[in-house]
Amino acid sequence: MRRIVLASASPRRRDLLETLEIGPFSVCPAKGGEQAPDTDDPEAIVTALSGRKAEEVFGRVGPDALVIAADTIVCCDGEVLGKPRDEEDAFRMLRLLSGRGHEVYTGICLLDRDGPACGAEKTRVFFRELSDGEIRRYIETREPMDKAGAYGIQGKAALFVRAIEGDYFNVVGLPLCRLGRMLAAKGVSLL
Repeated sequence: MRRIVLASASPRRRDLLETLEIGPFSVCPAKGGEQAPDTDDPEAIVTALSGRKAEEVFGRVGPDALVIAADTIVCCDGEVLGKPRDEEDAFRMLRLLSGRGHEVYTGICLLDRDGPACGAEKTRVFFRELSDGEIRRYIETREPMDKAGAYGIQGKAALFVRAIEGDYFNVVGLPLCRLGRMLAAKGVSLL
């Protein structure tokens, strides 16, 4: 079995890899900043950011590893929503998403001695209408503060989601179907 390294500090991504019973893997978060490339294309943004994370970690862990890196953003009306800066930014994002559809993009990059394999997944998410009080109470939970778009679908924000189109796990932060295909192409079978 190859040495697999997850280039992420996200407990959600770690839990999803454990769900797949991918075997022993280590966690080595990328240390670099998440400066987005100068483009309005969300797929290009997450693909580039996940690629940068993979390269940085691969440089630290060595050529015998298979590094898995990911980056997630939320887009609504062409605006890219990363992690909120503060509570007011979280409120602004959740108010924007209220009663509307938006897209969640996750870029994945697998990097080993044979080179990178990168791609992106898109899922549409539809929120019900939210009151200002609901948004404030949700922010008080602190749940939205470390998540793209200021919400976690796997947590209390599940109460806001009326429908999704696409991969649920993509919204959590790691599209498992795409990841499985990419791992198989790198010689790692999960079944």
